[in-house]
Amino acid sequence: MNIANNILEIKQTLPEEVKLVAVSKTKPNSDILAAYHSGHKIFGENKVQDLTKKYEELPKDIEWHFIGHLQRNKVKYIAPFVHLIHGVDSMKLLRVIHQEGAKNQRVIPCLLQFHIAEEETKFGLSLDEAREILDSKEFKLFENVRITGVMGMATYTENEEQVAKEFRMLKNIFNTLKNEYFSDSKDFCETSMGMSDDYALAVKEGSTIVRIGSKIFGERNL
Repeated sequence: MNIANNILEIKQTLPEEVKLVAVSKTKPNSDILAAYHSGHKIFGENKVQDLTKKYEELPKDIEWHFIGHLQRNKVKYIAPFVHLIHGVDSMKLLRVIHQEGAKNQRVIPCLLQFHIAEEETKFGLSLDEAREILDSKEFKLFENVRITGVMGMATYTENEEQVAKEFRMLKNIFNTLKNEYFSDSKDFCETSMGMSDDYALAVKEGSTIVRIGSKIFGERNL
């Protein structure tokens, strides 16, 4: 498994404006350093405990993305350093991120997570729920969070048409929110969708951030 080569090969298939998050969950520091020494600095983790440990042990210029389902009581551990939280799916979570951002004198960038898959196991907001958050007086007072875009996961299926349709749905949600709430915001620019199996399709449908693990590091370690 040549991690540096894998990263290079994937980057060659991505348009310049698409960010690659190397999903390093379950992987040892040695694997992350192999990617890092090839020049790659954006990594994604889905467990708070693993993320804080790796943050402490690895180079400080790594850009850490939290890509899992974030529990409110764990926000405080990553608030001092996390670069982007991918999965905000409730007002309650956003409120805590804002509070922890204030304590750390940081504005924490976040993506709103939408439920676009036909699987009940996936988390996420509906467009109406997102509007409810963005229209609220409370949200307008949140100075320590910045919504920079949207995130979603397609159904795990070999039906490419269905996956493409779900990605299109997320891109439409992005465009709707951009027009209704963020037309003046340069920061609201990200659509995070696409993983190892479907990232090429996601890029075709307008993804700006892809989250790739097994194609870089090999199958996941349990």
